[in-house]
Amino acid sequence: MVNVTPGNYSAKISATKILRVALVIFFTIIFPSASKSAKKSSRPVEEDGRGIAVLWRDPAGARRDLFYGIGGKGHAPTGESFAFVKEDLDGSNPKFLVQDSAGVKWKVKLGAEAEPEVAASRLVWAAGYFTDEDYFLAKIRVAGVPEKLHRGRELVASDGTMRKVRLKREGEDRKKIGIWKWKEAPFAGTREFNGLRVLMALINNWDVKDENNAVYRAKSGSQAESREEIYLVSDLGASFGTNGIVRGVERSRGNLDSYLTSAFIKKATPDFVDFATPARAPWQVMGKPARYLDRLHLLWIGEKVPRNDAKWMGQLLAQLSPQQIRDAFRAAGFSEADVEGFADTMKYRIGELAAL
Repeated sequence: MVNVTPGNYSAKISATKILRVALVIFFTIIFPSASKSAKKSSRPVEEDGRGIAVLWRDPAGARRDLFYGIGGKGHAPTGESFAFVKEDLDGSNPKFLVQDSAGVKWKVKLGAEAEPEVAASRLVWAAGYFTDEDYFLAKIRVAGVPEKLHRGRELVASDGTMRKVRLKREGEDRKKIGIWKWKEAPFAGTREFNGLRVLMALINNWDVKDENNAVYRAKSGSQAESREEIYLVSDLGASFGTNGIVRGVERSRGNLDSYLTSAFIKKATPDFVDFATPARAPWQVMGKPARYLDRLHLLWIGEKVPRNDAKWMGQLLAQLSPQQIRDAFRAAGFSEADVEGFADTMKYRIGELAAL
């Protein structure tokens, strides 16, 4: 048995911290690409000048339909039969582009992110932020799926049936013109920007890398609308699970037990609030030092959020009814037990924010 005294315990902790700092410095030098930003432009510039960056609009939350979300009932898929268009190799989850009988194209996402992404999109939209038009179907059938796929073939039955599907409507009236970076956002430091940081912690969206953000421009409309650049978090799939990446995707996304037992507010001072999401990634999970460092660069998003801005977000979301919050999880296909569990945890966290 080893006896640990306060003195030598502190010494061990200090030595550990020094070692961690040294390792971070070492790997930053050896693997400089880890700290580089994404290659895509974060702030598109058109020939006629910069567009008007738009992040948030007053949600009037009490009147929002959180079952159908930003696209509404009118844009929801009307059937379960689709035709295969092509495979999408972006991201880490199996995705395909399909087309319905009306000619509308949809991006299908399968796997552990399908359910949490739909619920997250509803709640982020409820707070006044823009999202993709996401819908969940328990089952669809896709004709013409190739025999060989790069990934996800095990999730597609021989007759083209796919289960637990997130469908993202491909916008006919807008186009993606780039991504945006958290540290270079034109609205950084504003109440609305900080509110988005709070939202990511509220739903435990730990995968907040820049590549998961998008900027859209309207293809038509008034002159003012055509100049608007809509900023949004376009990938919300790593939500409602753990505070950070762990082994096994089933625990880190859409997992009620993980969400219930995860931390939310780590520290609150009279001026700032630190949140538990995104959390530091374990070495053994990341595998490569460069990937570990990439995750370290994300921690600030959940730290030192102005207390008044965090409270503002809580008060805004407190306007939602219990039924609206349940509808967000019902829309994602969760079981009734999970709907109640997620909704109760969400309401409790909103109450914590509002009481700051």
